[in-house]
Amino acid sequence: MRRADRLFQIIQLLRHERVVTARDLAQNLAVSERTIYRDMQDLSLSGVPIASETGIGYRLMKGFSLPPLMFNEEELTALMLGARMVQAWTDKGLAKAASHAMSKIESVIPERLKPEFARQDMLVPDFSLCEKVAERLLLLRSASKQQRKVMYHYIRADGETSNRTVRPLGLFYWGKVWTLVAWCELRDEFRHFRLDRMSDLVLLNLHFELVRGQTLQDYLNTLCDEK
Repeated sequence: MRRADRLFQIIQLLRHERVVTARDLAQNLAVSERTIYRDMQDLSLSGVPIASETGIGYRLMKGFSLPPLMFNEEELTALMLGARMVQAWTDKGLAKAASHAMSKIESVIPERLKPEFARQDMLVPDFSLCEKVAERLLLLRSASKQQRKVMYHYIRADGETSNRTVRPLGLFYWGKVWTLVAWCELRDEFRHFRLDRMSDLVLLNLHFELVRGQTLQDYLNTLCDEK
């Protein structure tokens, strides 16, 4: 890593208004603590307002404006791959947002990095998500964000059908299918449902509150308990 890049990364690590030790910085950047001490001194001399306390660590003083965000080639590759996944495997709203985000990044990066946006050696096929599932994904994202109940007809893998009213909590993509994790009012417990097995999905004008024992984190905790 170039020294200029390392100095920028130090500022990034200090920007969260928390104290960071020289040891933490050295481990994160794969350099010695002596190097961190020199870097911190140079940053202070250059005008970066860094507060330090012996035996405790460093922090960035409030009010400091960071320079424009910059990426290296690997970071841009990761962002492009992530954006292509979003464009291929989610709904139109998120796909559009991903495109806009990458356009903003492309407009401010140096010319030497712009060829990264034209690379085609890491592709994301877009044949895995049908239009109906994408539409359900968009509606369920909105329902989860607004904490509104949804109702739909569901077909299980064994062919059994039912009508469900649920409180949508989270959406999971498993590399092949999207599933909804929800609090099911029919079963009065957590359930997960495949989006491709839903039909007649309706966003209800019924809001719900997050109740202890019935949140997404509670569901994730149950998975940990099963391990």
